[in-house]
Amino acid sequence: MKPINVGLLGIGTVGGGTFTVLKRNQEEIIRRAGRGIVIKMIADLETEKARKIVNESTIVITADANEVVMHPDIDVVVELIGGCTTARELILKAIENGKHVVTANKALLALHGTEIFAAAQIKGVIVAFEAAVAGGIPIIKALREGLTANRIEWIAGIINGTSNFILSEMRDKKLDFNAALNKAKIMGYAESDPTFDIEGIDAAHKLTIMAAIAFGIPVQFDRVYIEGIVNLTREDIDYAEELGYRIKLLGITKRTLKGIELRVHPTLIPIRRLIANVEGVMNAIVVKGDAVGTTLYYGAGAGAEPSASSIVADLIDITRMHTADPKYRVPHLAFQSNLLSNAPILSIEEIETSYYLRLRVIDQPGALAGITGILADLGISIDAMVQKESNEGEDQVDIIILTHLTIEKKINVALAKIESLPVILGKVKRIRLEEFSSK
Repeated sequence: MKPINVGLLGIGTVGGGTFTVLKRNQEEIIRRAGRGIVIKMIADLETEKARKIVNESTIVITADANEVVMHPDIDVVVELIGGCTTARELILKAIENGKHVVTANKALLALHGTEIFAAAQIKGVIVAFEAAVAGGIPIIKALREGLTANRIEWIAGIINGTSNFILSEMRDKKLDFNAALNKAKIMGYAESDPTFDIEGIDAAHKLTIMAAIAFGIPVQFDRVYIEGIVNLTREDIDYAEELGYRIKLLGITKRTLKGIELRVHPTLIPIRRLIANVEGVMNAIVVKGDAVGTTLYYGAGAGAEPSASSIVADLIDITRMHTADPKYRVPHLAFQSNLLSNAPILSIEEIETSYYLRLRVIDQPGALAGITGILADLGISIDAMVQKESNEGEDQVDIIILTHLTIEKKINVALAKIESLPVILGKVKRIRLEEFSSK
């Protein structure tokens, strides 16, 4: 049977890994897919570099990506150039020319996924994107297919390896944030501009895609609450550890009676939870379904061959479904496109969770009573409270409070009132806390 011809846009780290895995595992791929999958064209601005990587005269190398997306012999276009401008134009052009598309571009899908999926549906082609979320972890397939019998209740994921590495180093090696970030750069885990990673934007792109598939809603990146790790201190990491918790940057989405939560922020997790023990650059995602309960997906969230694993898996799926009637294929967002939900996305003030609060307080009689009185007046229940000596002076102490579940807007009111007390020094540190009970 005639092989599926692939056009590759970009042969950098992930593109090179994809080429390697396809070539190395071709025999296995044919046995799984029923026909060969071969790269016929590669578009890369560095054509000489591309030729050295490929070293095969049968593959056309070009600097013009338009040649690939418009070539009549190309069946599938794999987009690995990144960004949201040129990549969007090329993907839409490939779709218009009847090509299936595989992409690892989470930012593009989070921002323009609705447009891209609609165009693909009109043309009857597939847009596959397993590598866009959590690298080599097959979380998209799990949500779209493996868990399709379930009503998904919530997802919580460590979905940015750079931030997880930094937090691991701060805890294990007692480094401050800047030192841990510099180490991540030296080891190649962080870009020279790490903003997307440390500010939570990369995780928010991925969360947007997972939430759309889990709950059958349009992609809505602009509705995600995003808070990064730049303001975390080793002090809070140590206090959390003493209290039996670990701080992780999580992407969290939940289905509630009021609507859908979409949030990325540092979170205290009980150390006994498996996800709390995911260290370094590894990723992990917990999904709670009504039938299956909680399931955990763990693995490499980035890298040449982990990402290539997902890209090649998408190519095999497309090869299997290549001739299938489009109406019988798995929908891009798991739900039929005309049946997507318009469930509201909750603002951060509407979410309900528990909180870690750290207050720097002048150590004098009555100080604690004023703080607890404000919380009580607002119906905020205290779960635990400890007092620690401060390094700033003998007359100062740190008070750490863990609350029970409450609404964020109540906490906001409480913190404003507490910070106005004369015994409070500076701002109250607030970190959200999730138990992730299996109940």
